[in-house]
Order: sequence, then structure tokens, then C-alpha cells
Amino acid sequence: LQKLIHLLQATDDPLIQEKALITLSNSAAFSVNQDIIRNLDGLSVIGGMLSNCVPKVKEKALNALNNLSMNIKNQEEIQVFITQVCRTVESAPLNSDVQLAGLRLLTNMSVTSDYHQKMTNSIPCFLHLLSEGTERTQIQVLKVLVNLSANPAMTRHLLRAQV
Repeated sequence: LQKLIHLLQATDDPLIQEKALITLSNSAAFSVNQDIIRNLDGLSVIGGMLSNCVPKVKEKALNALNNLSMNIKNQEEIQVFITQVCRTVESAPLNSDVQLAGLRLLTNMSVTSDYHQKMTNSIPCFLHLLSEGTERTQIQVLKVLVNLSANPAMTRHLLRAQV
């Protein structure tokens, strides 16, 4: 895992970055690896890939963070990327793999109300995706919206959103 994280930092080759992110994502299926990746500062390295202009690299970074977000301690670190993930969802092509990967991560990060406030500005985008997206996109958006709606503090934001 340490070598993969170092490789991710050291290379500019999108194909190698993509393969390293897939491997890290698969490794995150095991909770012990989630802790190891966090302790090796892997979350910030993977989060840094969200700025990558290659859609496949960005998608694989979102998938890796999604798998890593199943751990509460990891969520505490991943939450710094929520605003960037929301912007990615908003700017990605409609129904794209990048958009869906971002929505899946936001679904996991919104299971508890700890980070809902960071998603408030994206509610109009979520509602737009609900009306314009394909069924797959709509299902992912609904999961985020259901999680947000379970928080009474979000009621005003959800009802006042301009669509």
C-alpha cells in the first residue's frame, strides 16, 4: 500500500495513476487496509487526484475515496473534499461515470448529519439532476437527498432550493 501511494505521488502517467487508484480502491474493501491507507496519508494523496483533468483518474479517485469512506475516522479526513466533490458533480457531464462516482461518495458522506452543511449549496444541482438525469443518476441523487432530508436542520435548505 505504501508503494502504491508513493507511485501515485511520483507519476504523471494517467494510466498508472488509474491502475494504482483501482488497486487502492479494491484494497479498501478490507477495514484493516482502510486504517493503513489513512495512516500512510493516502487519503490526502488520493484526494489530490480529484484535481486531475483526466476523467478516468478523477473517477477512480472518487471510487477509492468512496470505499475508504466506510470508516468513521476516514470520513473525518475525507470531509475536507466534500465541497470539491460537489463541484465535480455539478461540472461533470450529465450521467457520466465521474458524476455517478461523486454522487456515490456524497451518499456515504451524508449517512450521518456530520457533513450535511457542506452539501447545502449543491441542493439545487441535486434537484436538477433528479429531473434531468437518467434512472441511475436519479437513484444516486435520491439517496443523497433522502440522507439530507433525515436531518431537520436541512429542511429549510431543501424547501427553499431554487430549481
